[in-house]
Amino acid sequence: MSAFAMNILASADPLEHVVNAAAWRSADGYWLWSGNQGALLLSGLILVIVGTWAASKIKTGAPNQGAEAYVTRSRFAQLIEVICQYLRDEVARPLLGDRTDRLMPFLWTVFFFILVNNLIGLTPVRDVFHVFGIHADWIGGTATQNIWVTGTLAIIAALVFNIAAIMRLGPVGFVKHMMGGLPWTMLPIALLLLVIEAAGQFIIKPFALALRLFANMTAGHVLIATLLSFAGGAISSALDGGGFGTNSAITVVSVVAATMLMFLELFVAFLQAFVFMFLTAIFISIMDHHDEHEHEHGHDHATGHEHAHA
Repeated sequence: MSAFAMNILASADPLEHVVNAAAWRSADGYWLWSGNQGALLLSGLILVIVGTWAASKIKTGAPNQGAEAYVTRSRFAQLIEVICQYLRDEVARPLLGDRTDRLMPFLWTVFFFILVNNLIGLTPVRDVFHVFGIHADWIGGTATQNIWVTGTLAIIAALVFNIAAIMRLGPVGFVKHMMGGLPWTMLPIALLLLVIEAAGQFIIKPFALALRLFANMTAGHVLIATLLSFAGGAISSALDGGGFGTNSAITVVSVVAATMLMFLELFVAFLQAFVFMFLTAIFISIMDHHDEHEHEHGHDHATGHEHAHA
């Protein structure tokens, strides 16, 4: 019973239940498969299956259905539709303008992929298997708590927002933007700005995306696991003959606090998926500002000439 309580309540190392674990290794110790890879595979399957099903419920029906042909045919599919519409119309469109529809498939994918992995990380899949004596390191942990996973997502996002900027401004316009649009007479300052902007565009922004997601998903999980370890230790102590009253109080307080934090972590799972997507959209939109500023300046200049001639 004591071992059962310790397994459920994570009374061992709190990090053991949130970090990645090797399932299979090669002869030289190289990881062939890990729990995070299993979680990533599971999240991919969930996205494909649920996404295909939701699309079939959201799509327009047969013409003979009349107005009913345009009604989404599932409450859960309606929820997904509302989330997608909000992210497109209220979040992305004010930032991306005419490019919104072209970029939304990527932004939606980023949001839901991170969200599903965050939610899987809140599910003690590996621990449930272990309780029943099944070794299940092949799945589990929080993939978005793995800096390699968040780093890969950040690199993909960086490729998208830099390629989008080059396609929008052209290679020369992209470099001019990072030089602040300064004239060639100020070349030393322009080159310094180029180095600073390039560091921000290719290093700092992706690093911030990766670190933010990694740190937020790690902190909450470790805190919950630590609180549950207190409860597990208290139960173990009580079963071994320790003070029942004190250990009961520790268990109740720890479990209640961990439960409240779990609801907070559920909110954080949605929030961090949104933040990653939102920052990616912002980084894409930033590369339009210089071009728009020049256009507005040229328009104002031309308007001034027209008034002068009038």
